Amino acid sequence: MLAIRAGRLFDGVSAVPVERPVVIVEGARIVAVLAGGEPPATAELVDLGEATLLPGLVDSHVHLVFDASPDPVAVLAGADDEAVLAMMRTAAERALSAGITTVRDLGDRGYLAVRLREETARTAGPEILAAGPPITTGQGHCWFLGGAASGADGVRAAVREHAARGVDVIKLMATGGELTPGSASHVAQFEVDELRAAVDEARRHGLPTTAHAHGAGGIANAVAAGVDMIEHGTFMTADGAEADAAIIRAIADAGIPIGATVAQKPRPGVTPPPRIRKVLPLIVAVFQQVRAAGIPLVCSSDAGIGPLKPVDALPYGPAMMAAYLGMPPVEALRSVTSTAAQACRVGDRKGRVAPGYDADLLAVAGDPLADLAALTAVRAVFRAGVRVR
Repeated sequence: MLAIRAGRLFDGVSAVPVERPVVIVEGARIVAVLAGGEPPATAELVDLGEATLLPGLVDSHVHLVFDASPDPVAVLAGADDEAVLAMMRTAAERALSAGITTVRDLGDRGYLAVRLREETARTAGPEILAAGPPITTGQGHCWFLGGAASGADGVRAAVREHAARGVDVIKLMATGGELTPGSASHVAQFEVDELRAAVDEARRHGLPTTAHAHGAGGIANAVAAGVDMIEHGTFMTADGAEADAAIIRAIADAGIPIGATVAQKPRPGVTPPPRIRKVLPLIVAVFQQVRAAGIPLVCSSDAGIGPLKPVDALPYGPAMMAAYLGMPPVEALRSVTSTAAQACRVGDRKGRVAPGYDADLLAVAGDPLADLAALTAVRAVFRAGVRVR
């Protein structure tokens, strides 16, 4: 039994911190959360002083196969699977060191994230929720990862293969993307019947679905198909971004969360690509409308796709959500803890500090409920009850 004492606790939900908490851990689970008082005499005490304790962070959108270089696609193409797996292993360790205790990998090559998931289940790595190669169209966004399929029957077969390989989630490329030459973010890739077939087949196998969707047409198709989550949701056009009120209402009515892949880690002298810099204010306006409609926003990183998106970028995201969207700190913190865990279908054991939950914990200097930048001042990380930093 382990007793972890800190100055205060954000439990993943409440805006009111627990003062002088003691979190009791037995094995890999939290068994009690005490407000002050003394821990059991039989417990090993870890005193973190004035640090703030909070749930381990959940990044709902990463790509461990991409190395966050200026050209991650070329780097991946030039490496064999064992070299890529070694790089992914290092990336996962880096994420964990930053307090990201759960990552959802939404696009790999050759089911390498599934292989790494099995490794980290036996070690002190982050928990990995793996999608395998994203299901896309021929020469569509990220086709080079190996998940191309066409027609309703083709996507059903692809989902069945993914399920047989043991994935945790089905990733669908409803539109093109910025990373793939010849692909356009605002253009829809699949018809509604194809996406609906994928969603139906996924549910037959007990798997959730999430759709990469930038343009309004692709977003509308994904909503009509009944996906469980939308990634990006930027409403990008050929030269900008413009929200569609009717589609936003449909998303809200369906209760579909949107993964806002806004988190990035500052690097001196490095800025986003010119196209992204141009449309960013328009995308911010879109997300403001999305939030006003009551749609849950999950802060994620899309880690790996470029130099500002290393695998430890997520802790910088809540401050960006607050700055761009006016989110109060507690809402921004939920977006990387309890809200993110719910969206990833692990909300019954991740994203909160409460009895019965996994003992995935992050301790930081300062108070993130007062200053979200404190998330980057890591003092300790626990994964499944084991201190890893």
